[in-house]
Amino acid sequence: MNSYYIIDFDSTFTQVEALDELARISLANHPAKELIYEEIERLTNLSMNGQLSFRESLSARVKLLEANREHLQKLIAILKKRVSPSFSRNREFFKKHSDSALIVSGGFKEFIVPVVSPYHIKQHNVYANTFTFDEQGNITGYDQGNPLSEEGGKVKLLRQLSLSGKIYGIGDGYSDFQLKESGLIERFFAFTENIERKSVSEKADHVTPSFDEFLYVNDLPRAISYPKNRILCLIVGDVPEIAAHILKRDGFSIRVKETFEEKYVKDVGMLLLGRGVKLDDSQLLQADKLKTIGYLGDSKYVVNRDICNDKGIVLFDDKKDKSRNSEFIPRRMADFINKGDTYMSRNFPNLILPKIEKAHRLLHIHRNVPGVMAQINRVFAENQINIVAQFLMTKGDIGYAVTDVDVQYDKQLLKQLRQVVDTIKFRVLY
Repeated sequence: MNSYYIIDFDSTFTQVEALDELARISLANHPAKELIYEEIERLTNLSMNGQLSFRESLSARVKLLEANREHLQKLIAILKKRVSPSFSRNREFFKKHSDSALIVSGGFKEFIVPVVSPYHIKQHNVYANTFTFDEQGNITGYDQGNPLSEEGGKVKLLRQLSLSGKIYGIGDGYSDFQLKESGLIERFFAFTENIERKSVSEKADHVTPSFDEFLYVNDLPRAISYPKNRILCLIVGDVPEIAAHILKRDGFSIRVKETFEEKYVKDVGMLLLGRGVKLDDSQLLQADKLKTIGYLGDSKYVVNRDICNDKGIVLFDDKKDKSRNSEFIPRRMADFINKGDTYMSRNFPNLILPKIEKAHRLLHIHRNVPGVMAQINRVFAENQINIVAQFLMTKGDIGYAVTDVDVQYDKQLLKQLRQVVDTIKFRVLY
């Protein structure tokens, strides 16, 4: 049975509402621009929350724009830079599903098609409104015969398309939820990477904080093996807001607490500690999912490095105790999770890794004893794995091997790598 993926554009495929951005371009020199911006944003939110019919909202916003074709070109340039990160890194999904990935939006083809085309989304799979223009290229309105200009337009369009197979909807607004309400789609995923509308997410089949999450839940090809929103990052103590912002912006699930509460010990994946917070050995021993710790200062007497080594936990701190820690340490933690970098870590060899494409990165942390790499590479050879690149560094008792391999391999390979003697921790990065 075929599967189809109905994807919204504004605040889903892109981080912003395109008409809001167009208003900022076209009204840049208008004396009442701030008041008009606020009104357009208000109309957008009323429609997205289901409090105003889509046609009323669209008509009112287009009238306020005072935009032309030149403004649209500037808008396209902006939108191309504001594609949601989790969509941007999953181009391969769209390449493999170019016949079944559809953009269905109340926005306009004039700016949507140029933005999504580089992602292998076919022009005939973009369903959206179209502007009308006068001879000077000024926007005068839109095609009111298009079902997507009407209230419940996405439902009307989908009925016209009569797609045969399983249909999944992804979006942030009420018009997206209406597809689920109509019974036309299998499941509705409320997309919250950019904005969460409670009136929509509370009714969704699944809340997806990123496109990675959607692909993971549905076991579809994806750029990273495990969505970052599923990695719990606990921030404890006096930590500047910028540190939490850096990690939250990167897509991690953030909890800010005054103490390291027991209920988080077994699930925490990243731990950022403010100065003066001491980590109990008993808690550290139980934290089996913990991958990295950041400490804003010198961790020598507050984090047991021997336990970190035994559990394969990468520790970042700064014994010079500089103010830069509030940004430096969380960025190092994120780079480890995202790329496998251990640069400036306290207990691991310093390794800065290149970005890779069309490959999976496997991180193998092991005891630094003779013969481990021979075992690892024997597993690769027995499974006929093509190694794209391999990196190995050691520090004291720790060995850190990073292997980039072709994406096609039997999952049995991962099990065998975990079973290599003297393995401390193994992880598929992406």
